[in-house]
Amino acid sequence: MELVIANKNYSSWSMRPWTAMRGLGIPFEERRLSFNLGAPGSDAAGGGSFRDAVRAISPAGRVPVLVDGDLVVWDSLAIAEYLHERFPAAGVWPADRAARARARSICAEMHSGFNDLRRHCPMNIEARLPEIGAKVLRTEPAVAKDLARIDALWSDALRASRGPFLFGPFGAADAYYAPVATRIRTYALPLSPTSAAYADRLLAAPGPAAWIADALTESEFVPDDEPYRTARP
Repeated sequence: MELVIANKNYSSWSMRPWTAMRGLGIPFEERRLSFNLGAPGSDAAGGGSFRDAVRAISPAGRVPVLVDGDLVVWDSLAIAEYLHERFPAAGVWPADRAARARARSICAEMHSGFNDLRRHCPMNIEARLPEIGAKVLRTEPAVAKDLARIDALWSDALRASRGPFLFGPFGAADAYYAPVATRIRTYALPLSPTSAAYADRLLAAPGPAAWIADALTESEFVPDDEPYRTARP
């Protein structure tokens, strides 16, 4: 299988299936397409745009995309469901039916919600922007509301499962919230002690840790994903 992704420093949606597959030992090849593909003056200049390159693989034109032989699966939730069916023993979703339903519910909530947190605190793994985080929390009450909901969601799941991850062992739900944990670190966003400890464990888990290590080797600056800086320091 091949997983098509974008820049690891910025692409939160790409991070989700990549960290799930790496963390659960599901074998795959990585194909990384730069957000700067085709942009004048960039290291990735020449040829078509990023969107053109993705559309050549999937008509949706978005990453991530999983290619398994002749089958193309796009959208991170669809990829998670396909992996669960393809590798039923891997632990993508919890074995217990009720826990599985809750895990799917919180992933769907991430998929369709928390728009204010995502908009005002975009994923930027290499950056440390605590002053931006403090300002956002002062000026954007909807971000504080998103953060409070995530804190409650994590705390409730950890209380039920007793950890170390949301439903016990590492799974798709943890991979789905890994980009949130990177935002917590980048913007120094406050959490309860239970949730803060979970965020640290999550970022240190094999899948997220490997993604972060790769992200820190990237040197590309993507202006569309950098609302707070004009260049990388």
